[in-house]
This record gives sequence, structure tokens and C-alpha cells, in this order.
Amino acid sequence: MSDIILHHFDSSPFAEKVRLALGLKGLEWFSVEIPMVMPKPALTALTGGYRKTPVMQIGADIFCDTQCSAAALEQRFPTPSLFPHDSRGLCLALSQWSDNAFFQPGAGLSMGTNTELPEDILQDRREFFNFLDFSTLEQQLPHLYSQFRAQLQLVETMLADGRGYVLGNAASWADILAYFPIWMCRGNIASAASLLQSLPALLTWEKRMQQIGHGKPTHMAPEQALAIARDTAIDAVPEISAEAWPALELHTAVTVTPQDYGAVPVAGELLRLTQDEVAIRREDELAGEVVVHFPRIGYYVEASA
Repeated sequence: MSDIILHHFDSSPFAEKVRLALGLKGLEWFSVEIPMVMPKPALTALTGGYRKTPVMQIGADIFCDTQCSAAALEQRFPTPSLFPHDSRGLCLALSQWSDNAFFQPGAGLSMGTNTELPEDILQDRREFFNFLDFSTLEQQLPHLYSQFRAQLQLVETMLADGRGYVLGNAASWADILAYFPIWMCRGNIASAASLLQSLPALLTWEKRMQQIGHGKPTHMAPEQALAIARDTAIDAVPEISAEAWPALELHTAVTVTPQDYGAVPVAGELLRLTQDEVAIRREDELAGEVVVHFPRIGYYVEASA
């Protein structure tokens, strides 16, 4: 089985989701540090332009979006499960809550209250986070605090009966989804301590989540990851579901684009289109022939003009 390679940077909250999934499963993996802002030439060679962090690589398979990475890890390493007690549907549905209602006000607070962010990162995120109006961000801060604090209260309520984790007695993807905005809060939001101080169940659970760790990472240079992609034959099984929309044929030239922010289209040849996944084949001079995977939820798939 090919090695797991995670392309990420340390301060990325979405990368923390996948690092925790690797920790929960106790996996060995290779860590490729990527720049925090564009350009990212080695990563772009693998993804075709996907802007979000992290990206997970296994051989010549490139997994974009943390939902896709979680599903790929679960398929290859089913024990311990990210989705205990048949909770896959619930956990993946909660991704929409954590990535939007929870993360977005937290991101606004990070941009609006963290005075230590370098100017190049601020400029990059102003262009990237189209869900924020940066011209009125200072005036929005009280509302953003209210929305983020209300989401924290939801997590407190989830844990209020004394359970160890969100779904019961075992850590799951649901816990990782609830935790990563709190991890971001600790590192980036002014008044983080005061936001969290009156949430005893959350604070106890937060310590348990911190103890999961990140598995067993080893540093890898970007050039090594590119060489692995070039030297690995693709083995994705083609599948076009009869129920999938839009109605497209195998090998159609398509673009796949996030529907929220970072909406950079990735072009390739359609290999898979199901209710769960989109996968396209593409070729690059540096990366060779790769298959780039996306979750079906949250992505436009369109035939190339």
C-alpha cells in the first residue's frame, strides 16, 4: 500500500482535521510543508490549481477537500473508524455545519483581531475568503463574536450529558469537525480564553482531543512527492453513476470547482461521478499522470467549453 503524504502548513485549521484523523488511526505519514500563499508550483502540479489546504496524496491519487481525505483514509485504514456506529452520513453532514456556520465567523475573527498576521497572508486571505466583507470587518466583529460563541455553546450542549465524545464513548470525525474551529480560535482569535472559559464540558473534551495527536509524521521534500506521483501508475476504477447529475459520459473533458470560496476550476478527464465522489485524470510535466479526487457535495462539475 502506498504511503500517505499530506501537503499542508502547520497553522492551517483544515489541515489540523486531517492530522487528527491520522492521529486517531495511529498512522505513519509523510509531511510536505507548502507555502501559506500562492504560488505553490509543486502542489499545483499535483492538483491542477486547487487552492485550499490541505491536499492528501497516496501514490498518484490526489485528494482535495478534507471530506475526501477522510473517506479515503477510512476506506484504506478502517480501524479504528472515523465513523463509529454507522455514523458516516451524520458525520459528513456535520462537515457542512463546521466548515460554514462554525469556521466562517472564526475566520472573520482571526482576520479581524489577530494583529500578528503578516501583510502578505492578510492580502491573500482577503482575496480568498469571499464570504467576508473586509471593508466592514471591524464593524462586524461584535456579530462575529456572537455567532462564534453560539457555535461553541452548541458543542458544550453536545457534551453536556457527560459523554466522552460527540457521538458517545469513541472519538470520531464528528469530534474533529467540532474541534478544529476551537483549535483555530486558540491560535488566532483575540479573547480566545474569555470565549471558552465558561464551557466546562467543552474544555474537558478539548484536552482529550489534544491527546489524540497526529500519528507518526516524517518530513518529505516536495520533489520526492512529485517523483512518487510520476512513478506510480493510476488505478482509479472508472464509474459514472446513472443517477448522478449532470449527465456526463466517461472521459468527458470537465472542470471541477468549489462552490464556496477558493473557486479555482481544475480541468481534467472525467473518471468517476457518483453521489459521493468526483475524480478526474490529468497530466502534468512535473507530476505525470494523476487522478484528482473531490467530494461530490460542494463542487460544480461542468463539461469544458
